[in-house]
Amino acid sequence: MKFLGNVLATIVGIFIFCMLFFGGFIVISAIFRSGDSNKVVVDDNSVIEFDMKKITNDYGGKYSDPWVTMFSEGKNIGVSDVLTAIKEAKTDEKIKGISILNNSSGIGMAQAKELRSALADFKKSGKFVVAYADMYSQKEYYMASVADTIYLNPVGEMEFKGLSTELMFFKDLQDKSGVKMEIIRHGKYKSAVEPFLENKMSDANREQVSALLNSVWNSVLNDISKSRNIPVTKLNEIANGLLARTPEMAKSQHLIDKIAYEDEFRAGIKKALKVDKDDDYHSVSIADYAQKVANSPKSASTSDRIAVIYAQGEIKDGEGDVSYIGEGSMRRSLKEAREDDDVKAIVLRIDSPGGNALTSDLIWREIELTKKVKPVVVSMGNLAASGGYYIACNANEIFAEENTITGSIGVFGMLPNFTALSQKIGINTEVVSTNENAAAYSPFRPLDPKLRAVVQESVERIYGTFVTRVATGRKMTFEQVDAIGQGRVWSGSEAIKIGLVDKIGNMDDALKAAAKLGKITAYKTRNYPEYEKTLGDMLGGFPFAQSKASLIKEEIGAENFEIWEKVKKMTTAEKGIQAKMDYEIFIK
Repeated sequence: MKFLGNVLATIVGIFIFCMLFFGGFIVISAIFRSGDSNKVVVDDNSVIEFDMKKITNDYGGKYSDPWVTMFSEGKNIGVSDVLTAIKEAKTDEKIKGISILNNSSGIGMAQAKELRSALADFKKSGKFVVAYADMYSQKEYYMASVADTIYLNPVGEMEFKGLSTELMFFKDLQDKSGVKMEIIRHGKYKSAVEPFLENKMSDANREQVSALLNSVWNSVLNDISKSRNIPVTKLNEIANGLLARTPEMAKSQHLIDKIAYEDEFRAGIKKALKVDKDDDYHSVSIADYAQKVANSPKSASTSDRIAVIYAQGEIKDGEGDVSYIGEGSMRRSLKEAREDDDVKAIVLRIDSPGGNALTSDLIWREIELTKKVKPVVVSMGNLAASGGYYIACNANEIFAEENTITGSIGVFGMLPNFTALSQKIGINTEVVSTNENAAAYSPFRPLDPKLRAVVQESVERIYGTFVTRVATGRKMTFEQVDAIGQGRVWSGSEAIKIGLVDKIGNMDDALKAAAKLGKITAYKTRNYPEYEKTLGDMLGGFPFAQSKASLIKEEIGAENFEIWEKVKKMTTAEKGIQAKMDYEIFIK
């Protein structure tokens, strides 16, 4: 036994040594890598390679712990950094043009519009923007359509067919599985819970989704029409007839300019740069260039600042991170910004479907306190719906893109119930309690009518608070907000007509408005939040500690993973009442 104990101890010792050695190697590598990461060299006569594949969030994030920053993925570059980089490239003498080469991204439509606008502004410098793809999806073509010359691979294809979305319904699955979601809601358009109640879309839901898709599609067509000089009516004809599905058809409809291979595309760039055909031209990725711009010393001519606070992801309790909004980081950021004498105004950038109602109200309260000290302007990204609108509604001014999804002023509660399932598989429960309502809710018993009434009362109370917050912030009556509320979603171009948004505009427009309200002309921006996250929290990102969800996604594919997540959500209770656009509109 002693011999076996010694062997075991030796094995454990070797294992610990290997882990420490491996960990030390990673740390040392990271230190050297971080030292080099700021040294992005841009040669004369260079072209920016524009590809957003690894950049999805508006904000790349920063952390109070330098070790976390060192190990964080993607160099902490966000869409906002890319926009700044494109603006910088416009006057950078070393940059001669931008090449959109097989761009593939996970960004939303509002982000795509903002990037497209930045590329259009870049062209005003006289520098070129050219685009090539083996295959164009609609979103990637939308961004590429701003280019001077658009190439498509001879055996490639183009997707140009209009927008659609597909919603999943789980009523039959609940009946067959015995897992039922008990729904308590307010709002006839609050379709977050509809998939658990029906097997098809309600007329109200179909109405709002149809209006939303048409609004976004019209915005896309208007932009393409201006860039390609093709009437909107003609673009709809092309979409309806799938008249651009092949390279030859796309060219005949003037959606692209040239049918060529990638080497021919690159040869065209060489010619524009006057580079010998046997030589390579200098290029730098948009991520590296954005990193260089972000790390370049800024002029110290003014101490005035505008704080840009990013609220992206679902609203939950806790600290928050780049992927979700927590009250910890949000309230701390607002407090720091309002107490900083150099900060003269605040822009709150929102990209969120909402979430926990209590957390939304805590953030709303912090904005109320901040407004008493300095102005707050909201810039809406892809999504500022339900709780995402809750934290926007009391700002001094609200900007949205035409294709931003907003509104969804509604509230719901959802409780999983396994009564039928437990009966099927032979599970029985007994309850012992001290008071009448001590055990009002159990997932293994039918929902008590008294509890349903209590939850409904809570939903109504929070909905009333939500509507009151909006009415006060937007200077409307309760009845006016209720009429456009009820959980209905609106596009930015629709929201401005009904008073939920002040102006159509992007982040730059919001910054200009904030500067005007803050009574400053020259300023620099300071990004928030700075997340309080430990290195231990980040280790889950390493390959040897890959999350279960990541493994499942890798095995079954992204689309099947989305289905798996929806089914998983069906069996998980949300904490607290939700002000959330819980169903997801994936625009295809």
